[in-house]
Amino acid sequence: MSFATILGVIIGFGLFVSAVVLKTDNILVFLDGPSFIMVAGGTFAAAFVSFEARYVVQAFRGLLSILFTTEVTRAILTNEVGRVIRWGYIIQKNGLPGLETDAGKVRRHDRFLGFGVDLVTSGYTGQEVREIMANTIESNYGRNTVQADILRNMGSTAPAFGMIGTLVGLIIMLDNMGEDPAMLGPGMAVALVTTLYGVLLSRLVLLPAASKVQQREEIVRFRNYLLAEGLALLAERKSPRYIQDRMNSYLDPSVHFNIDKMKRRPG
Repeated sequence: MSFATILGVIIGFGLFVSAVVLKTDNILVFLDGPSFIMVAGGTFAAAFVSFEARYVVQAFRGLLSILFTTEVTRAILTNEVGRVIRWGYIIQKNGLPGLETDAGKVRRHDRFLGFGVDLVTSGYTGQEVREIMANTIESNYGRNTVQADILRNMGSTAPAFGMIGTLVGLIIMLDNMGEDPAMLGPGMAVALVTTLYGVLLSRLVLLPAASKVQQREEIVRFRNYLLAEGLALLAERKSPRYIQDRMNSYLDPSVHFNIDKMKRRPG
């Protein structure tokens, strides 16, 4: 679980609830089922009108996925460098058949890396590997960031439906005002709750989720470019130390891989 995300949601809604509790004893005025249905239902309906249904479903999955920890950490990037360097030694010793044998398990768990290994073992040049992998990376990035675009669109739509709900509430309130003018205040309060729901849904849920989905896809994209460069260097038969220095140039100096420490490991 992504505790930072969960903590952020709890703090965000917690501060709002705390402010309400401190300012009024009538907290139930902030709870209105029809208002929530109008905002959430209208926002989701507009998303299905604007985008293909399968992409909207993927966006909902992306909304839930932010609650889970991203798989690409700084330590993982360092380990990816170490794996490519190890493959460099294997190619020096056993050639491309050795790489194909060692990478067998990787193919089953990481399709992107497996595809890159297949390019190397097929005999493509380093530049060809770079070009094919770059096309793959950008295509995947474009497809996966559609989720963020949809969530961002929903985030901009939610306040509009909040305003629509408020207008509907005001129309109903004014229509009934002649019967009991004393209901003007409570009716206005209920009408404004819909706008509040729209803003909260947008600013505390949809837009932050879109930003996190976008950021995670950018991290995956960076990781894939790092691997693509390493695989291209393998295709060019570069030395393990050159591979280390070239791949380390992508990383923060604090997480650089050290080939000398790898040599000193027991076993």
